[in-house]
Amino acid sequence: MTEPQNIDSAPDSSSGQGFMRYLPIDRLTQTIVQWFSVSETQVAEILETVRANLPTTEALLIGKPQAGKSSIVRGLTGVSAEIVGQGFRPHTQYTQRYAYPSDDLPLLIFTDTVGLGDVNQDTQTLIQELVGDLEQKSSRARVLVLTVKINDFAIDTLRQIAQDLRRQYREIPCLLAVTCLHEVYPAEAIDHPFYPPNYEAVNRAFAELQQAFSGLYDRAILLDFTLEEDGYTPVFYGLETLRTALADLLPEAEARAIHQLLDEGIGGQLGDLYRDVGRHYISAFAIMAAAIAAVPLPFATMPVLTALQVSMVGLLGKLYGQTLTPSQAGGIVSAIAGGFLAQAIGRELIKFIPGLGSVIAASWAAAYTWALGEGACVYFGDLLGGKKPDPQRIQAVMKEAFSTAKDRFKG
Repeated sequence: MTEPQNIDSAPDSSSGQGFMRYLPIDRLTQTIVQWFSVSETQVAEILETVRANLPTTEALLIGKPQAGKSSIVRGLTGVSAEIVGQGFRPHTQYTQRYAYPSDDLPLLIFTDTVGLGDVNQDTQTLIQELVGDLEQKSSRARVLVLTVKINDFAIDTLRQIAQDLRRQYREIPCLLAVTCLHEVYPAEAIDHPFYPPNYEAVNRAFAELQQAFSGLYDRAILLDFTLEEDGYTPVFYGLETLRTALADLLPEAEARAIHQLLDEGIGGQLGDLYRDVGRHYISAFAIMAAAIAAVPLPFATMPVLTALQVSMVGLLGKLYGQTLTPSQAGGIVSAIAGGFLAQAIGRELIKFIPGLGSVIAASWAAAYTWALGEGACVYFGDLLGGKKPDPQRIQAVMKEAFSTAKDRFKG
């Protein structure tokens, strides 16, 4: 059996490995977490404070499949069609619910009726489920959105639901959204006209649907929210009209929140809230990275720095509600670091410069760790908001953070 190698007698070429073997990285990481950790109770208190002052709107989307309900969600939130589809979760037998940007901090809650128009569906049960939701006391503003395709006149079930809900909840505003306009455009029309469309087929169908739902809605609008691959521009045709209609129907606070949401104002504020908490972790790990990188052994510190940074990303993920294994956290580090790998290698080569090398490497390690943490916050923030992380935006944030942090950690 081979005896363990004695560090004191080990050749110089393996001294770095010996240093790594005996550096108590796990214990140091745990200590840092204890110093800068924000407990689950503290996070819950922060979220509760924000929720108490957060104007939340619940939109009940009532319409058949393919009538454009998910497209309305995409238009109001900016998330992709794929993520919208994954975001809805069963709520009752006939409804699904999607909270944006998260269940913890919902700005918009969409309740979607599923299977409407199915001959096997019990309409009265669906109505009872919706009524049960509406009877629950809530500080949220509510709005009914009746969604119907412009060329669909088999609307008896939808009209029955609207009649029952409006009879009991006259105080809840109702928006009639007529969708899929391009399906009745004239053959020569290859794109959307200036809004609103002034085609005879559109005007006639819109008038007939307004008559069919007479007395059951407060505002009627025309929408055509498509996918980019459909070739229509703009993709969200009538979005400004939808925003204006909701502003007119909702209380001032909720209307203002939706305006800010569409302008990415509140989404940014929520991201800042999580990032401010995350910086407790980032700061601690950046300082620790500097201390490790100051060891004057070229390339010897890279494995332990990587382990430290993976631990940091794992902790940030937990803060944002993402539980990650070390390998998953390492995969995220690789995905978002991108071109910074070359800078990390360059930092190690600087250690060959006598005297100044380790000092410069330490400041670079701290700055790189800080930038990586900022990039991870953007990554997890996108996931929290139901969006697909944007690699270019993450890289831009990291470059800016790296540049600023180099000055901060200099010396």
